[in-house]
Amino acid sequence: MSTARAVTALLAAFVLTACGTSAGNGPEAATPSATGGSPQQSSPTATSSVRSLQFGSEHRFPSGLVVTVSSPSVFEPSESAYPRTDRAAAFGITLYNEGQKPYRISNLTAHATVDGHELKQVQDIPRGYNGVVGADRDLVVGASVKLTLAFALPDEPATVELTLRPDSAKSTKVVFVGSA
Repeated sequence: MSTARAVTALLAAFVLTACGTSAGNGPEAATPSATGGSPQQSSPTATSSVRSLQFGSEHRFPSGLVVTVSSPSVFEPSESAYPRTDRAAAFGITLYNEGQKPYRISNLTAHATVDGHELKQVQDIPRGYNGVVGADRDLVVGASVKLTLAFALPDEPATVELTLRPDSAKSTKVVFVGSA
């Protein structure tokens, strides 16, 4: 009986230790930022694995590039939108360069998915969704820029994942998730 009690006590201690760790003490704990970010942001150590954040959250890449993605704004594209779709969502993406060197905006890649299916980016010039304007310029240290990208949506509301990579040649990325 004493062996069974020892094993039970050991398991109980393990469970209590595992359950008792605070989310705020781990490597993915929120840290304050000069950009006044929300509590749902990730630290530089959290970038080694893919992490999903809610829309509206802030993420800092190891390079010092800080990104925030707004909640999706669902809209009905104009007749001249390409590709033609009945429903789309626009995302405001703010880039802030806290790094040590300028960031080339054209290095940023974005793609959206629903249930693992890639969504097509929508170009709708009358509504102001014409891709990344000024992508050929650098974002100097201490500067920020806001981009707006739109993606075609399925007919029914769904969970959208927007993946951003600061450099398409590297595996570093962040995934923002929410309903649209």
